[in-house]
Amino acid sequence: MTAVTVATGPDLPPPAGSAGGGTTNDAVRRQNLVAVLSELRLNGTLSRAQLSAQTGLNRSTITGLVAELMDAALVRELPAVPSTGKAGRPISELQVDDAVSAISVGVDADGVTVALIGLGGTVHARLHHDTARPVSPRRFVQLAVDLINVMRADIDRHYRVVGVGLAVPGLVDARGSVLVAPTLQWRNEPIAARMSDKLGMHVTAGNDASIGALVETRFGVARGTRNLLYLGGSLRGIGGGVIMDGTLLRGTSGYAGELGHTVVNPGGIRCVCGRRGCLEAEVDLSLIEPLLGRRRLDEDELDVELGVARDPKVMAEVARQVDVLSIALTNFVNAFSPELVVLSGYLGSLLSVSRERLSAAVRLHPLGAEGRVVRLERSRLRSRLMLIGPAELAFAPILADPTTAPRR
Repeated sequence: MTAVTVATGPDLPPPAGSAGGGTTNDAVRRQNLVAVLSELRLNGTLSRAQLSAQTGLNRSTITGLVAELMDAALVRELPAVPSTGKAGRPISELQVDDAVSAISVGVDADGVTVALIGLGGTVHARLHHDTARPVSPRRFVQLAVDLINVMRADIDRHYRVVGVGLAVPGLVDARGSVLVAPTLQWRNEPIAARMSDKLGMHVTAGNDASIGALVETRFGVARGTRNLLYLGGSLRGIGGGVIMDGTLLRGTSGYAGELGHTVVNPGGIRCVCGRRGCLEAEVDLSLIEPLLGRRRLDEDELDVELGVARDPKVMAEVARQVDVLSIALTNFVNAFSPELVVLSGYLGSLLSVSRERLSAAVRLHPLGAEGRVVRLERSRLRSRLMLIGPAELAFAPILADPTTAPRR
């Protein structure tokens, strides 16, 4: 996991409250539809009165917008319930229709994951295939298609799938081609087009860490944060995303920063990129798992194992990696001056057992720290982050313009 950009066609869908602007009635209407749909996605069940208060739109406008979203089968109305302690009409509440779904696909050095995600973030189904080593692009596509086909009958019977989102630990261009993914040993692979041809569905691909950063600001602990440093750790890599003033940092050609390949220990462990002492080579779950006598621990299992570990070798290696990570965090906080640092995956597990040490790194060492407050948090979405994230790529077109939603 290396890049900090979502190098795909559309960005993730806009946040709630994006009504306003536009120069024509149609443009304003579409923006208002976006605002209403976004509020329902992010806040769950709301009444029309609550939507009016949240968006600032009047009740009659909300009524019309809701009717249009219901006609597009993006929103459904729940059975009315009596108003509490008041006379009058029962209260009708609305929520997004989770039958509208997207297929989320993730690939890493140790496996392929496919999930069916509802528009409201519900994980309808999840399948995973372990691999002993990184698979070729052709083999990956076949595995992903096979997993999706296992779900196919249920999908056809109960859901309306709008597309496929794919998260890759590497550099992905606007066409969905992987320029380089070191942990997968992929280079110049038109992966989105290849998968789309096999599935007969539109596929949008992006960098996994950047997807993670943006989704954390939409649904996770970083919701509403405008300046964020995100670091995610998997079995064989660390990816980063930086959001500054509400915008994902992109840089020239769209590939700003490769935080996992920041050198933190010159002359240290050799990295897959060919250098020595990169952050992702030094802070690596695969160095701890053998000491624990376990393999392929998920995040919850790892929390338990690290929490009860008393073996001096395990504790020494955890301490070493935490010290290295604290150096990296100090450097990143100095470079980007975030208000919040979010750690996910393996790094979130390290935070759970070493919060004081890592918090000190972002609190005490940065330049001008006496005038800054930098929060350090673990991803709230945990293992759901990289299930929900890729689906956002597939949802992006209809969330940017609900009038384009395919009809039933």
